Amino acid sequence: MGFMKNFAKAFASEFRIAIHDQGILVFLILLPLAYPVLYSLIYNPEFARDVAVVVVDNDRTSLSRELTRNLDACQEVEVIGYAADLSEAKRAMDSRDCFAIIEIPKGFQRKVGRGETANAVFYSDMSLLIRYKGVLTAATNVALAMGSELQAKKIDEVVPLAATLSSGDPMPVESHFLGNIQGGFDSFLMPGVLILILQQATVLAVGMAGGARREKGLYCEGNGMSLPTWLLGRATCFVVLFMVPTIYICHYVPLMFSFPMEGNTLEIFAFIMPLLLSSVMMGYCLQGLVTERESVFIIWVITSIMFLFLSGLTWPRYAMSPVWKALADCVPATFGVLGFIKMNSNGSTLSQVGPCYTALWIQTVIYTCMAMITQWYLRKSECNLRNNTIE
Repeated sequence: MGFMKNFAKAFASEFRIAIHDQGILVFLILLPLAYPVLYSLIYNPEFARDVAVVVVDNDRTSLSRELTRNLDACQEVEVIGYAADLSEAKRAMDSRDCFAIIEIPKGFQRKVGRGETANAVFYSDMSLLIRYKGVLTAATNVALAMGSELQAKKIDEVVPLAATLSSGDPMPVESHFLGNIQGGFDSFLMPGVLILILQQATVLAVGMAGGARREKGLYCEGNGMSLPTWLLGRATCFVVLFMVPTIYICHYVPLMFSFPMEGNTLEIFAFIMPLLLSSVMMGYCLQGLVTERESVFIIWVITSIMFLFLSGLTWPRYAMSPVWKALADCVPATFGVLGFIKMNSNGSTLSQVGPCYTALWIQTVIYTCMAMITQWYLRKSECNLRNNTIE
């Protein structure tokens, strides 16, 4: 009975701080609610269609005109016109009239007729990656299709009707994006970003609660109960409070934006549980650095971008140095992102992401031990300061 009474007291103490602090409510409600939707809308639509392209045709032959027509027929590209030279085309790009330039060199058709390699030069504005990807995909597909057609004609000239026996591309290239059927940037990036948002919201809410507790001098509240009970009750409060945001972020946001959802829902939430626990305990560790409520925003600014890069979303982990890998292994979101993408996008089972799942539980244990040391120090410091003040 003593344990349950102390547990409930610790739970209620943290709950009062959370629901009466506007800053914590921002991290608890507004951030998980708005950020996933905002980021998902930024990267929608996932494809760039009808990207404005200017052609510089220095060859002016039937083959160069055919290349231009084939490009314009692609859904990714819209040829808005010709430029007299490359300088004029660059001025059109500088004025944002177009976002890519196709330059067909002089002698293009003559080289093709001789059986030589004929190159067309592609220039792209790199302000938006999906535009570059769209034009590059269209140019590659058109080049492969025209190359196959020209090869068939060449064979037919040497051996009449031989091309009819082997019609089509002799080496067709088919792209299948596993875990991202549409091949879109949003479906690739956002599942991992959702986990980062969940971790950051949890860590920052717990950190701000520590700042509020310091400002109000409430660390001595747990002086009459054991440290594990005091920490467990407070941590359980945040786990319960973040259950609804977790379900919303990990299930309903992918549902709203049609992200890949191939995994078993119950297994995914079983995987997310140690991520949530380790994030909460990580927040209690960071309370030692939060002297006041506003201090947590400094942690937010410093860690958000760093955690994004360490997660492996924008730079693969195998290309990182051992130092950065070791630092990434200390962040719950690193294993959370990897495991969540495998389960939610590729349909992996919980057993198939066993290493990530085990790593998250190990982090939970380590951060719990570190959190107990941090909370013991904070409680002892405040109680000693209060006793000295009374004396």
